[in-house]
Amino acid sequence: MNINLTLFAQMIAFAVFVGFCMKFIWPPIVTALAERKAKIAEGLAAAERGHQEKALGEQRALALIKDAKAAAADIVAQAQKRATEIVEEAKADARSESGRVVAAAQAEIDRETNRAREELRERVATLAVAAAEKILHKEIDIKAHKGLVESFAKQL
Repeated sequence: MNINLTLFAQMIAFAVFVGFCMKFIWPPIVTALAERKAKIAEGLAAAERGHQEKALGEQRALALIKDAKAAAADIVAQAQKRATEIVEEAKADARSESGRVVAAAQAEIDRETNRAREELRERVATLAVAAAEKILHKEIDIKAHKGLVESFAKQL
C-alpha cells in the first residue's frame, strides 16, 4: 500500500465525515447552543429584573414602615392629647363638684349653726325662767311672758 493513497483516502473519508457532521450534526448543536444561550440571557435578565424589583420592594417597604411609624406617632400624640384633655376635664369636674360640696357643706353648717343658736336660746330662756322662779320663789308662766323671754333671749 502506498502511503499517499492511504493518506489521500483518509483525507477523503475525513472530508466526508466533516461534511456529514456539518450538514446533519452541527446545525442541531448550534441551534441547541443558541437556545441555551438565549435561555441563559433570559434567566440573567430575569434575575436582574428580580434584583431591581427586590430593591424597589424594599424601598416601598421602608416607605410603608416610615408612613406607619408616622401614623403611629400621630395616633400616640392624639391619644396623649386626648388623655390630657380628659384629665383636665376631670379636674374641672372635680373642682366644680368640690365647690358644690363645699357650698352644700357650708349651707349645712349654717343650718346647724342656726339650729344650735335657736336651741341655745330656748335653753337660755328656760334657764332664765328657772333662775327667775328660784329668785322669786314662784312660778312664771312662760306663755304669758313669752315676749319678755324672747326679748331677753335676743339680748343674750
